Amino acid sequence: MMKDFKKIVLILVVMMLLLLLVINSTQERLKDSSSKAIVATSSFALYDITKYIAEDSVKIVNILPFGVDAHSFEPTPKLMASLEKSQLVIYSGAGLEPWTEGFSFSGTIIDMSSKVRLRELRESHYHKDHLHTSNSTDPHYWLDFNNMKIAVGVVTTALIELSPQNRELYIKNRESYIKMLENLDSAYTKDLGTCAIDTIITNHNAFSYLANRYSFEVESLSGLSPEAQPSAKQIVELMHHIKEDNITTIFFESFVSDRVMKSIAKDTHVTVDTLQPLGNITKDEAEQNATYESIMRENLSKLSKALMCH
Repeated sequence: MMKDFKKIVLILVVMMLLLLLVINSTQERLKDSSSKAIVATSSFALYDITKYIAEDSVKIVNILPFGVDAHSFEPTPKLMASLEKSQLVIYSGAGLEPWTEGFSFSGTIIDMSSKVRLRELRESHYHKDHLHTSNSTDPHYWLDFNNMKIAVGVVTTALIELSPQNRELYIKNRESYIKMLENLDSAYTKDLGTCAIDTIITNHNAFSYLANRYSFEVESLSGLSPEAQPSAKQIVELMHHIKEDNITTIFFESFVSDRVMKSIAKDTHVTVDTLQPLGNITKDEAEQNATYESIMRENLSKLSKALMCH
């Protein structure tokens, strides 16, 4: 009887010890999770860099929800409150986030557009039969792989300052990401090296960085503004370019109405397809775990076909 009692007591003690270990382990995991630094990013390219470099060492707040147009996004008060808790906020700049003006961030804030090389575009606008030209900054700098390399370095340095204990991880991942960008650059140089056509047609010009680096032209309906309504004169001019340059494919973006471009395609007997400028990704792309690399490779395939490259 006494032996059975001791055996029961021993089993209970062992069970209590195991329970305490489980509770302690759970508390440590919760503590570790809650102690992670919060990093907020405002564009898919910056999100992709940060996610790759940091892995799961920080909590990333995706300011721009997948499936939302970057040009017309306005953050909710709830989101702005979460940004106040972020130790690091990395935003695109170059006029893409007017909501940052006047907002006081408690943590470190980085305007990436001040770190990279921006392009100035000369745009023409017709109003009452008078031609007006103006210089505009193209904010789509992440479509330049050299700018992406700069951004990778900036993000890595900021993460090291935030979590110095993860320095080796961040540096290793930085080198891997830069190698990926170099491979993309090589692929674009090779595949767009010899092409029968030198112009692409898009609904708005988000691709000047690619065009400048790989020697092709961009003709667009609405310049840098995807929301601008094209005039009848602009539509006629674009249709003229399509016929004159022997264009076989024209492009629009996922977050912009395809109605006008499909109408032009029908009237000029060409095909129409999407080209992704990566200001943000769609919900479908997010569900497919799309990355900067996978989308840029898909863009390359479409560009190579449209430009009839060898």
